[in-house]
Amino acid sequence: MASALPGRAKTLRVLETLVTGSAGGALFLLLNLPGGLISGAMIAVGIAAIAGRPLSVPPILTQTVLVLLGISLGSLVSRQLLQHISAYPLTIGLLALATFCSTFGSSLYLQRVHGWDQTSAFLAGSPGALSQITMLAIEKGADVSAIAVVQTMRVIILTAALPLLLALTGIAPSSPPATAVAIASPVELAALIAASVAAALLLRLTKFPASWMFGAMIGSSVLHGTGLIEGGLPPWVRGIALVGIGALIGSRFARMNIKTLLSHVNAALGSFTIAIAISAIFVAVIALTTHVRFADIIVAFAPGAMDAMLALALTLHIDPIFGGAHHLSRFVFVTSTTPRIVHPFGRPQEDVAD
Repeated sequence: MASALPGRAKTLRVLETLVTGSAGGALFLLLNLPGGLISGAMIAVGIAAIAGRPLSVPPILTQTVLVLLGISLGSLVSRQLLQHISAYPLTIGLLALATFCSTFGSSLYLQRVHGWDQTSAFLAGSPGALSQITMLAIEKGADVSAIAVVQTMRVIILTAALPLLLALTGIAPSSPPATAVAIASPVELAALIAASVAAALLLRLTKFPASWMFGAMIGSSVLHGTGLIEGGLPPWVRGIALVGIGALIGSRFARMNIKTLLSHVNAALGSFTIAIAISAIFVAVIALTTHVRFADIIVAFAPGAMDAMLALALTLHIDPIFGGAHHLSRFVFVTSTTPRIVHPFGRPQEDVAD
């Protein structure tokens, strides 16, 4: 009986998270807000988590949601979407430069305006790769809670505001591509799921970043890009994936207390503004020098979490190949360069304890 209680409590927490996220997503959908499912679920779960509810999304559910998201993104792939692939080396190179500039700009702001130490400021300014950044922060004795607030607030703001901004400005495409509307047959769905899961497991064995989502996306992309399968998951399944991602992002607030959150809100908003302003310069340069759609560039350069930004790409009908290539490139850039940059001025955890 005693051993069964923790399992029951955990199950109830997960159910509460899903119900809360579904209610928020449904409300935003009824209000016809852009990206309503993911934004509504994220905000509803985030508010409940800040209010003290112990909400969570277990790993198995997270992995399932990421696979569904990857399959849905892959179903948007067509030969037409590959027309701008020649521009990728230029835009990815500019993305690396934009990431470098926005990271140091945000870091400098946090140090000069809010008095943060150099290590914490740099790690908080690094976009994406939150798990790796957190582990590095612990190792270097940085302010983990402050970094988590700044990183999480950046994702929350982008996920909530970006769809609304694109819709209000008329930048986002007004209608989905035809491939997103069609539903695959039962046999095609079985083949699609099998190929996507197999690709995800293969990438996971090679320790590829975001393997569940990108593996499923690659498997689905190959089948759709070659014309072997037409159509994708039913709309209600894609809806579940979007609500799941939103709930996952919102549940990050369950690990923060209100006092910690409020003490770092100004730092989070200020550093976010700096990062967006610097990224906007690079977005403008690419928009003026290439033929890539403006909406695709904005989502690809948005300094948010990879899974959240690609979920927005799905709901906003953004080119998944362009967005995926750039967010993966930034993830690799951040995870490979941040430890080398932090090492000279970071302090080991033991030194801080002393």
